[in-house]
Formats: sequence, structure tokens, C-alpha cells
Amino acid sequence: MAQPSGLDADGPVAMLLGPTASGKSALAMALAERLPIEIISVDSAQVYREMDVGTAKPTPAERAAVPHHLIDVIDPVDSYSAARFAADAQRLIDEIRGRGRLPLLVGGTMLYARALAEGLHELPGADPVVRARLDGQASVLGWPALHARLAAADPATAARLEPTDSQRIQRALEVLETTGRPLSDWLAQPAAPSSALRFARIALEPSDRVELHRRIAARFAAMIDAGLIEEVQGLRARGDLHPALPSMRCVGYRQVWAWLDAGAGRQARQAMIDAGIAATRQLAKRQLTWLRAMPERIVIDCLAADQPPRAYEILQRTLHL
Repeated sequence: MAQPSGLDADGPVAMLLGPTASGKSALAMALAERLPIEIISVDSAQVYREMDVGTAKPTPAERAAVPHHLIDVIDPVDSYSAARFAADAQRLIDEIRGRGRLPLLVGGTMLYARALAEGLHELPGADPVVRARLDGQASVLGWPALHARLAAADPATAARLEPTDSQRIQRALEVLETTGRPLSDWLAQPAAPSSALRFARIALEPSDRVELHRRIAARFAAMIDAGLIEEVQGLRARGDLHPALPSMRCVGYRQVWAWLDAGAGRQARQAMIDAGIAATRQLAKRQLTWLRAMPERIVIDCLAADQPPRAYEILQRTLHL
């Protein structure tokens, strides 16, 4: 491994961000062959223990070769927030730099990346009673009906959400019900800065959306073959998890759980796989929308063969290595 000529403790911190199936992890591992990197995961699903297949966690061999952080930090019954991520990531950045190594933030949870780099809006906390009531209404009416309700009260927020985006629709309605103010009003206020750090953002974005969709389909099929169904069966067997938890709402887990609830019919298996692929494509679309709104990002085509040398050159230049 080549050592950088110097590490600037006050310089920018590197972020490697991109949609699902864009090759972020593979590129990060390639960079770690040339630089003394420690990886900080920017992934709201990989924080959960017992959720390995469907979150595409790095393998034990990869984690042994390169230190990874913020993976397997909480139980699936618990919740993890963007605010907690920002605090944890700030602490880890300081610790990694203190060891004379380079922190590299890698992932696709853009809310986490923004929370660290740009700060968070002061929003009301969760209300379990309101959430349970909204879940009950959605089970009868469907999330598109609740999306229509949101559109009538908070059209700005509804316009950026898919009618099936249950987690965000629920949160927007929860904020509206508990405060009497639409979420868009809250988000219009300046965010509270969470860090004085500067960031160098590398964005892996596809030059061909169709090829990214092909990758997504192949990746989901590979997860099924690798035991995603069995993993969800094991989580269901615990007895303390349910579909409304943030962990079980993760793409892939949500679709497999619903299929198991419906009886896991052989004919419906392909429909479940198709639903998982469609949900992953929607996730990638949202991730790309977030990415393109980020300031001063440096774009690398995630389908190009020369990603590692290009990313290495960018890090050398932006981090002054």
C-alpha cells in the first residue's frame, strides 16, 4: 500500500456516494489497496445486525482487510437516526485521523451524508401512537390514499414522494398531525450545522440508466439465491420484529416479508422478486435525485472501467495527498 505524502488533519473528508448497485464498495476496496483508508458506512440498512444478505454488507474477508465502521451497530428492533449517524461519523473521523489514516465515507443513504455535511433541521420526534394509527389506516386504504391526503395538506412534500413511499408519507403526516405544520414548512427553515468539516464528494452516477437497472435486477436475484428469503424467515421467527419497524421496511426485506405473510406461494415468488427489483429501482432514482442536488460533487461514471485510477487521482488532488 502506498502511503500518502502527508495527511492534512484540517483538510476535507472524502465521501464516495452513489445509488445502489453502482459499485461503491468495490471501488472503496480498490482505493484501500493504494491508500491507508478506513471506511465509514453511510448506509441506513447496514447498521442492523442479522441483516447481511439483503444489505450487501462487505464480506468478513473484506472487513478483515480494511477497517469498516457503522456496520452491525444496532439490533433490528431498534432505530438509528440521521442525527446519531452525524455524531457517530464525526467521532470516527476524528479517531481515524488520529491514527494517521484516511476516513472514507461510503454509501447511498443521502440523508445521512447531508446530515453530516450540511446539518439537520430541527424536527419533532416520533410519536408511536400516531404512527400506529397511520399504519392501521394504510393497511385498510393503502399508502396511495394517504399520499393523496398528504397532497391536499402539504402539496410540496407530496410532490417529491412516490405514492408507495410508506416511510416518508407516514413521517410527513406524523409531523403534520403532531405539530399542525406541514413538513415543507419545517424544512424551509435553515438547518442547524452539525460539523465544521469540509467534504470532497465523489458521486458514482450511471451514464446509462438501463444498464444500472440491469445491475439492480441481477443483484436482487443474487440476493435471493444467497439466502435473502431464509434471512427474513429467521428474522420473523424471532417474534419481536414486525413490518412497521424501520429495519423491516428496508428494500428487499419489506417485499419478502409481505410475500411470506401472503403464504409464500410458488406462483407469487416471481411477483415478489419483481416488486423487490422495482422498489430498488425507485430507491436508486431517489438516490440520484439527492446526489444531483449536492453541491460541488465530482462525478465518475459508475459504468466506466477506469473508476479506480480516476477516483485515486481525485483523492490525491482534493485531499492534497
